[in-house]
Amino acid sequence: MVLSLHDAQQSLETKFPPPDDGRRIFAALICFSAGVGSVSGAGREAVPDFATDANVGWIASGMGFGTDFVQPPSGPGPVTNDPRYPYVTNAQAAATGKQPTFRVADLSNPILQPWAVEKMKQANAEVVAGKVAFTADSRCYPSGVPSFLLFPANPVRFIQTAKEVLMIWQQNQETRRVYLNVPHTVTPKPSWYGESIGHYENGDTLVVDTIGQNDRTYVDNYRTPHSTQLHVVERFRLIDGGRTIEVNVHVEDPGAFTTPWNAIQRYRRAGAAPMEEMICAENNSDYFNYDVVPIPQSRTPDF
Repeated sequence: MVLSLHDAQQSLETKFPPPDDGRRIFAALICFSAGVGSVSGAGREAVPDFATDANVGWIASGMGFGTDFVQPPSGPGPVTNDPRYPYVTNAQAAATGKQPTFRVADLSNPILQPWAVEKMKQANAEVVAGKVAFTADSRCYPSGVPSFLLFPANPVRFIQTAKEVLMIWQQNQETRRVYLNVPHTVTPKPSWYGESIGHYENGDTLVVDTIGQNDRTYVDNYRTPHSTQLHVVERFRLIDGGRTIEVNVHVEDPGAFTTPWNAIQRYRRAGAAPMEEMICAENNSDYFNYDVVPIPQSRTPDF
């Protein structure tokens, strides 16, 4: 029998009620019961603790951050919205009475190579004409990196062990694996999330280096394309007394961009609640007259 994370939690709480200050021990038990491994090895060195409580997640929303990257203090930054077509979120529409809209990319951003501009022009034209814009979360697609950081609304949870860090988005259980303190393989096989290698720096930062992605994802919710040369470095650290995770993102792709660029994302600490099972792929239906993008399916096993 396979237990969900919530079922495993309830079972362990019944047999081994955690003390008020024993949540970290309980989180370790959850990891071990899931076959991930014990977190005890990670405690040998000072590391940022993104998984203090097994029931606490992190949501990419609020504080001016959410489903779009924030510009860096200086230098080249990510694609943003075309000011000629103001982007109105559902929340803004509810507060103001305006009609919600979809994103239209500002193609004047100098980071974009000509072929990327032409491809995004087509996507922009479809949105302006009334088509519902594609986003990975709305179509139940793997997002790739760094777009994984822009998954909205539902919490991301971290599992930290001595050998790897898992990042799990509650909706659809999209999972990233970050392998710690090992080198990249020489020629990683392209995949949806690529090969992420990480290490801790200065006792407060998780550095994640990702290569080996396929070219079927976008780097953001503006449908900015990339090539298989995409190289992303993310630096996760706790700020605001542990209430916020800040992620500084560095992106390089000589196949799609004219220059490396940087961006920022932040997660706020969510209230304690167990991870819920949220099925996305079974609900990818044409309820609002948009083009349903078929769910990716593998023709051959990965192993």
